[in-house]
Amino acid sequence: MESDSWRTDAHETDPPLLKENSDLYTFKTSRFEYHGIRVFFRQHVKADELPGPLPLLVCIPGLGGSVAQFHPLLSSLVDLAPCLAVDWPGCGRSEYTVASWDAYTPQAFSELLETVIETYRDSDAGQGVVLIGHSLGTYMAAWMANMHVKHTTTVARHVVGLVAICPLSGPGDKSKYMWAFLSALFWLPESFLSLWRAWDAMGGLESASVTRFVGQDADAELKMLQYRFNQQSRTPVLRRMAYGLIPSFGDRNPVGGLPGLDIWAGLNIPVYLIAGQDDHLTPPSETEKIVQAIKAASSDWGTGASPVDFDGTEVPPQPQDPPKVLQSIVMPSPANHTLLYMPQSARALAGLISDFVAANVTGRLSLAWQLQYLSREGKWDVKNLDKWRSVEPVSDGIGPEGKPIFRALKTLREADEVHCPKVFVEKWGSMIKDVIDISKDQPVYDPRGLERSGIHYHKFPTVSKVPPPAHEVESFVRCVDGLREAQQVRAKQENWQGAHEYVIGVHCHYGFNRTGYLIVCYLVERCGFGLQDAIDAFAQARPNGIRHSHFLDRLYVRYNIDATRT
Repeated sequence: MESDSWRTDAHETDPPLLKENSDLYTFKTSRFEYHGIRVFFRQHVKADELPGPLPLLVCIPGLGGSVAQFHPLLSSLVDLAPCLAVDWPGCGRSEYTVASWDAYTPQAFSELLETVIETYRDSDAGQGVVLIGHSLGTYMAAWMANMHVKHTTTVARHVVGLVAICPLSGPGDKSKYMWAFLSALFWLPESFLSLWRAWDAMGGLESASVTRFVGQDADAELKMLQYRFNQQSRTPVLRRMAYGLIPSFGDRNPVGGLPGLDIWAGLNIPVYLIAGQDDHLTPPSETEKIVQAIKAASSDWGTGASPVDFDGTEVPPQPQDPPKVLQSIVMPSPANHTLLYMPQSARALAGLISDFVAANVTGRLSLAWQLQYLSREGKWDVKNLDKWRSVEPVSDGIGPEGKPIFRALKTLREADEVHCPKVFVEKWGSMIKDVIDISKDQPVYDPRGLERSGIHYHKFPTVSKVPPPAHEVESFVRCVDGLREAQQVRAKQENWQGAHEYVIGVHCHYGFNRTGYLIVCYLVERCGFGLQDAIDAFAQARPNGIRHSHFLDRLYVRYNIDATRT
């Protein structure tokens, strides 16, 4: 049977966050009608309790056309604001129903996305839009935000920020004869291109089709993701999208295709350009070209501000026309063209974007401010605050004697004076290097408070009061295995002292039942503990241990009954 990691079907491999908030719809633009377009939309969970509509964050994929590439980033952004994204026609989970080549140009796709945005944007309330593009998607973002090009909707008037990840400056310096040659290639039979792609993919994870994106030294997880995205790309669609980038030539000037730097120079909003040091497809030099073009067009660009530390009692301004700001950054090696979903860079990318929009679009996009505001209003807080306060914040070490692996936590609370991210980092940051949040809901603290101090945050949602099913246990075990391996690498890179003392924090709400269940499973399956010994070890480190009898019952079924059947 094919292992889960090698599955490539876009529907089967769609992460739960995307699958649970997506559907297929039909959209009609001025020229085409696209059927079966996968739309991901998730409203902010506290939208009705925050002042005014927060800006709509719109993620725009590149040539691969798949929202799944944005999953690591969306996992963070959905906590800040409403989020929207689409799979391009014929890409990802979207259906391939339009054969016309003109339906796959950057301009046609930009009009399609504008139509989708207008469907979801709260136009009555004047909701703003922040565009977040990757690779070719950065050009489409710039096109949609540029007031000097022709649009069929009013979206451009409401764009309040643009984030360009691995930005593309334009078509380059190819002569019209080179463009003509490339254009002719696309009239070769489709079967020819399919054969070339099959040859290019020979070698699987080590094939040229994978390594040209991720690099030779990428880890297996990243290679598998890239292989999956490559396999999900349909040849007829890829062919049409690539052809749409090629301009045609009249007497002298190019017409259509991918425009040049003018599309960037016409922007008048906060702009953030993010490049990867090891990106050889859209290298940092592309970012520098864009910066120079924007500055040459206008000299009054600001450099941005640091996030304002609002205390939750005042409401930050949310201007419809924020001052134009230009910032750029080159993320260090190994960040490359896959930094959007590369495990080593995805979390940092989310933090950079969150800080930029909170500082330069509106302070209401600061998760810390939202949590403080809602906590003071009594609208977003831990369940049963008195009970939560009575629980010890952090357990003793849990694991083999002298070599602990875990500490069980209760959830942190942003507005708390004792168990908030700031205090937690000061007290436990020298020991706890990763935190796994297994609660189902959005946390009542800002995980970036941990990330900024070197504690990596990982969301692993489970359902309250229900013992995690077998597949979740298996995923948790793999997750912890990966974190332990990563900690060994980080210990060398960051020169940790006494690396064997570093542990992984795990929390649900109070840190007893679900937390205990998963930790006990790991002790049994990876550390050689007997079941009762593992239960006792958890209870000793976290007094009272696993409290619900049905969790204990399920553990005994799993290891005394189910194990014998397999």
